[in-house]
Amino acid sequence: MNEPLAERIRPQNLTDYISQQHLVGEKGALTLHIKRGIIPSLILWGPPGIGKTTLANIIAKESKRPFYTLSAISSGVKDVRDVINKAKQSGGLFTEKNPILFIDEIHRFSKSQQDSLLGAVEKGWVTLIGATTENPSFEVIPALLSRCQVYILNSFSKVDLENLLERALKKDSFIASKNIEIKETEALLRISGGDARKLLNIFELVVNSEEEPITITNDLVLSKIQKNTVLYDKTGEQHYDIISAFIKSIRGSDPNGAVYWLARMIEGGEDAKFIARRMLILASEDIGNANPTALILANNTFQAITTIGFPESRIILSQCAIYLATSPKSNASYEAIGKAQSIVKETGDLSVPLHLRNAPTKLMKELNYGKDYKYAHSFENNFINQEFLPEEISNTKIYEPGKNSRENVFRNYLKNLWKDKYGY
Repeated sequence: MNEPLAERIRPQNLTDYISQQHLVGEKGALTLHIKRGIIPSLILWGPPGIGKTTLANIIAKESKRPFYTLSAISSGVKDVRDVINKAKQSGGLFTEKNPILFIDEIHRFSKSQQDSLLGAVEKGWVTLIGATTENPSFEVIPALLSRCQVYILNSFSKVDLENLLERALKKDSFIASKNIEIKETEALLRISGGDARKLLNIFELVVNSEEEPITITNDLVLSKIQKNTVLYDKTGEQHYDIISAFIKSIRGSDPNGAVYWLARMIEGGEDAKFIARRMLILASEDIGNANPTALILANNTFQAITTIGFPESRIILSQCAIYLATSPKSNASYEAIGKAQSIVKETGDLSVPLHLRNAPTKLMKELNYGKDYKYAHSFENNFINQEFLPEEISNTKIYEPGKNSRENVFRNYLKNLWKDKYGY
């Protein structure tokens, strides 16, 4: 049997589709689109092996539309134009039966390739469905992204993956014909890293290597799968484990650990932009105002590696990682916005105090908008004590400066201004 198990039991309709109930449940967004017969261009964003391609096929099948597919890895601008010309001939403009053009790994398309899609999407020649494992905000050009709705597919839960194994036991004629008992699933789930395709492939490999009766145990799975042949899987569990070790090394001010894990990712073929983005986030979350220059360097690093590329980018990434690791740390800004958001969720939409409101019209002035506001620059030291929070939460201290030399300066500055109001 040449067709892989994952392909043999691929769901053919929304009813059989496991997980993503926020999209394909009875009231899910995609379910409603299909029922109404109006499918917008969309981007499916989620980890590998989560069912993006399957979902695109189901949308086309249940909406009874012509379906064309391209892989961004092997297709160029000419391939895109050829498919668009075919799609134009098979469907009418702005009808419910516009052909669907599915592009797998759309984040790998260059700007010119993505530009070649714009006209067809805008004019309604095709309904685009793109699949990506990367954040489309970074990887899809703004003009194309603005014409698409982005739907996030969540990682499979343990229950979802175990349900996939149960489906294989019941739905696949080859597997169902064998005497199989699944006694343990931990090794299968761990090695697959949440990738359904990989899970089913490993399961089939183990089954094919054993004589009946077959009892699936962790020891059996580990004995059949040579994990040590893969040093770094940039789409699997190690992808997340190693980036976690990298970030925690920097947060823990250890440049040695940071550069080691950076090297592991580089040797494993990790995307340089992914590494740079994570350092950009860390520069604000874990260093913040203890050293504001860290954010500038991290942002410049991201810009630089997008134009340089490997192998030279490794030097730039290394410089940034070492700088961030050896920088003073503060998560005060991170904590402040988290606390502020919690207050907003708890208190709702509190009214803006009248003295802080804008008063561009005569009526607003008559309603006392902006009355009693004191312009700070009109006072000594460019400061005047006044309230900037809604009355219900007045005097609430949200920002607590970190314990480092730079933010100690902030603390003393605020204490001198506000005296005992906020308790700095």
